[in-house]
Amino acid sequence: MISILFGGAVAMVLTLLGTRWAITLLAKRGYGQEIRDDGPTTHQVKRGTPTMGGTVFILATIIGYIAAKLFTMTPPSASALLVLFLFAGMGAVGFLDDFIKIFRQRSLGLRSKAKLAGQTTIAVVFAVLALQFPDERGQRPASPFISFIRDIGWLELPLILVVIWILLLIAGMSNGVNLADGLDGLATGASMMVFGAYTLICIWQFNQSCATNPGTRCYEVRDPHDLAVVAASLTGALFGFLWWNASPAKIFMGDTGSLSLGGALSGMAVMTRTELLVLLLGGLFVIITASVILQVGYFKLTHGKRLFRMAPLHHHFEMLGWEQVNVVIRFWIIQGLCVVIGLGIFYAEWVTG
Repeated sequence: MISILFGGAVAMVLTLLGTRWAITLLAKRGYGQEIRDDGPTTHQVKRGTPTMGGTVFILATIIGYIAAKLFTMTPPSASALLVLFLFAGMGAVGFLDDFIKIFRQRSLGLRSKAKLAGQTTIAVVFAVLALQFPDERGQRPASPFISFIRDIGWLELPLILVVIWILLLIAGMSNGVNLADGLDGLATGASMMVFGAYTLICIWQFNQSCATNPGTRCYEVRDPHDLAVVAASLTGALFGFLWWNASPAKIFMGDTGSLSLGGALSGMAVMTRTELLVLLLGGLFVIITASVILQVGYFKLTHGKRLFRMAPLHHHFEMLGWEQVNVVIRFWIIQGLCVVIGLGIFYAEWVTG
């Protein structure tokens, strides 16, 4: 438990202090956000706000995890390192996207094919490696079964389909967080809630692990305690970053941050055997993604009509006249309800056996 708290505390302090330094550095170098002309007109005042802030909480999370390992003198686990690899790898793709936007002074960065290729490469490497590294009990970081709260015994997939399934999960969650990153603090606060939930889930799975407490209700997860350290470090890093990212934002996470958070979220789902539960825990990201899909589909079916005034969904409410802060707080409430319901279902499954 000490390492979990220590990792989260170190990461939070680093982002609280480091983000202030990053804002100054990025502003001096002119690394400001370009705003799309087809977005809400009220967002034009944000042009030039420092971006690529995700770099700060990526580094803070990794340092927080390393500090926790050094503090307790325990070796890192395969599961934790793989999640951090996915987290940093997706962040690297986002960093390239953000850098091109700044360098070329445009609102679009990497070409869609190049961005997709980068995401796919990182995701496939993660999926293949996650199916390796069995421990002394033969347990691997990832499983060939699709999972909800545990592996679903009748949903075992061939290895190639496992890789495709993990790839789709990573693509869906990373792009979901990316779409949610449109208002000050929205994606940061929502992600912080989900990683906070995963900290609790991993602690519970560690206490009820089949490795130490075999029985009908135990969890077959390879490294639950170390995953809790990663989740706590992410939560702490986002706490510190939200101080500067809340409205009015002094810095944006950019694609560097949103893609990395989506990658870490899907990575935690794969490692903790909660691949379908994450759709509820991260319910706000699913809703926002669905709003874009519905908008595009309705537009094509009706030859130009719109279901929402603007997609993603948070911009629709802005167009209705809602203040940005009101949209963010109300969407946080929705995300909080999703987390509470998800944790309730997780615990209820254990109680009922």
